[in-house]
Amino acid sequence: MNAPLPRSGALHAPGTVLTGAEILWESLVRVGVDVVFGYPGGAIMPAYDAMARYPMIHHVLVRHEQGASHMADGYARASGKVGVCVATSGPGATNLVTGIATAMLDNVPMVCITGQVPGALIGSDAFQEVDITGVTLPITKHNFLVRRAEDIPRVIREAFYIAASGRPGPVVVDITKDAQQGSCAFEWSDAPIVLPGYRPERAPLARELEEAKRLLDSAERPIILAGQGVIRAGATDLLLELVGKRDVPVASTLLGLGGFPATHPLALGMAGMHGEAWVNKAIQEADVILALGMRFDDRITGNPKTFAQKAKKIHVELDPAEVDKIVKVDVALVGDVRDVLAQLVPTLDEKRRPAWLARIDEMKGDSAVRDIQALPDEGRLYAAHVIHDLWRLTEGRALVVTDVGQHQMWEAQYYKHDHPRKLLTSGGLGTMGFALPAAIGARFALGPHPIGGADPTEVWVIVGDGGFQMTACELSTIAQEGIKIHVAIINNGYLGMVRQWQELFYGGRYVATPMKSPDFVKLAEAHGVRGMRVTARAEVEAAVREAQASPETVVIDFRVEQEDSVYPMVASGKDLDDMIRRPERKHNPIYETGED
Repeated sequence: MNAPLPRSGALHAPGTVLTGAEILWESLVRVGVDVVFGYPGGAIMPAYDAMARYPMIHHVLVRHEQGASHMADGYARASGKVGVCVATSGPGATNLVTGIATAMLDNVPMVCITGQVPGALIGSDAFQEVDITGVTLPITKHNFLVRRAEDIPRVIREAFYIAASGRPGPVVVDITKDAQQGSCAFEWSDAPIVLPGYRPERAPLARELEEAKRLLDSAERPIILAGQGVIRAGATDLLLELVGKRDVPVASTLLGLGGFPATHPLALGMAGMHGEAWVNKAIQEADVILALGMRFDDRITGNPKTFAQKAKKIHVELDPAEVDKIVKVDVALVGDVRDVLAQLVPTLDEKRRPAWLARIDEMKGDSAVRDIQALPDEGRLYAAHVIHDLWRLTEGRALVVTDVGQHQMWEAQYYKHDHPRKLLTSGGLGTMGFALPAAIGARFALGPHPIGGADPTEVWVIVGDGGFQMTACELSTIAQEGIKIHVAIINNGYLGMVRQWQELFYGGRYVATPMKSPDFVKLAEAHGVRGMRVTARAEVEAAVREAQASPETVVIDFRVEQEDSVYPMVASGKDLDDMIRRPERKHNPIYETGED
C-alpha cells in the first residue's frame, strides 16, 4: 500500500530548517522552474521524495535519461527559458551526456541536476559512482559538485545565471546524497550575482561600429549571414529594419532558419553544405558579409581558405572566442546581436542595389522550384513531397522538430520558416534520437496539449527511421502525459545520409546502412498512441488532415523512395560553390518486407 504523500504548494520563509532535498525544490521554484524531466534512482531519491511537496513543479517521467536531457533542451529552445533535467548517479548521469553535448554545441541554456554518492564515498568506486563533473567538464559551461545542504541555494542561482547569460549553455549540478538528506536553515538572496572572471555582457567600441558602417556603406554586393544568435537575441525586427533600409539579401544557417522570414523577398534560404546553389554562389561573389550570431562552422564555409575571398567580413558575435577562429574577419562587433543592431541600424541611411539583386535572380534561374514542381510522383513518394505538403497543410505555422540526417536537410529546404523558435534541430553535434524527446520538451514549453483539447500550435516531429528508433521509447512518455504531438517518420529503409555518402564517395558500397525496422504502426499502438502508414503522395494530405483532427498523438510512417539523396551538396573540404548537383533519379522497388 502506498503511503500518502505530504504536499504543500507553499514556499517556506527564509530561516526555516529544511532538508537539502527540500531546499533544492525551494530554489528551483524561486528561479522560475515549472517543469522538469527526469528519472529517479538511489542517489537522487531524497530529492524525488521531497518533490512531492512541491506540486507547482510538474515532473515528466522519461523512459531513458537521454530523453530527459533532450526534453530539457527542446523546452529551452522553444521557450527561451532554462530547461531542467534530473537523473541519479552513475549510469543515470552518464546517460545525460549526449544531450548535454548537444546543448553545449548549440548554445542551449540547460541545468542538469544529478545525484551523487554520499561525500564520504566519493573516490571509492562506490556503487553507481561516476565523476560526472569530470566527465562533463569539456561539454558544459560550468559544473558544480555540492557536498553541503547550505550550498544548494547559491549553486542553483549561479547555475541558472551561468546557463542563461552571455552565450548560453548547459550547467551540471551534482549533489551528494548526504547533502540532500542533511538539514540547515534555508537562506535565499535576490542580490545580483557577480562571479569573478565571468563577463557575459560585452559591447563593441564606437570605432568598431564606425568601421562596420563604413564597410556597409561602401558595399555593392552585400549579404547578411543570419545565425542562431538572431533568434536567441530576439533581433528579427531589427534585422528586418536593416534589410528594409539597404535591400541586403539574407542567407541563413541551419540553426538560424526562422530568424528572418523565409517568405520575405530578400530571403535567400539556407547556405552551406546542403544550401541552395545560388546562395553559396552569392556568398562567393559578395563584397561585404555581415555575419550575425553565427560561427563560420565547416558546414557553412566549405573550404575556409576559399570562403568568400572577395568579401570584407563583419562578425557580430557574443563570444569573443569565436572571432577569427575559422574565418579571419575585418571587423568584430563583440556583443549581443540585438544590442549591436540597435546601435548600428539607426546610423544607416537607405541604399538600393538593383544590379546585385538582379544578379542573384539570374543565379537562381528556375531552380527555386526545382524538385517540387518539376518532380512528378509517378505513383511514388519522395521525402521532398512529404515535407513540402506538411508546410502547405500546416500553413507554415507548426513548430517542427527534426532529427538528424537527410530528412533534416530536406526540412530545411522545403519547410519555409517565417518565425523564430519554430525549427528545433541538433546542429553542432548532429544527434540522432534528438527529435522525439525534444518535441516533448517543446510541447511543455508551449503548454501541454490535453487530449481532445484545442491545439493552438501544432508540434510536428520529422524524423528518419534510424533516429526514431533510438528514442522511440518516449512514445510511452507521450501516452502517460496525455499530450499531442504529430510524428512524421521519413522511412527509406536506410541510414540515409550515411548511405548517400557511401553512394557518392565509397563506390556505392552500402556497408551497415540498410536497416530493417519494426512495423511502426504496430509499435505506435503498442505504446498507446495511434499509427498510420502512407506510401503514395495522393495519400499525404488525407493522413496529415486526419492527424491534425485526431484528439491523440499520431505516428505516420511515410514510406519514401529508398535511394533518394539530398542535393545540392558541397563535399567536405571543397569550395563553397563547388557543388554536386542532382543526377538522373533512379528507382528501386520499395520495401520488400512482407508488410501490407
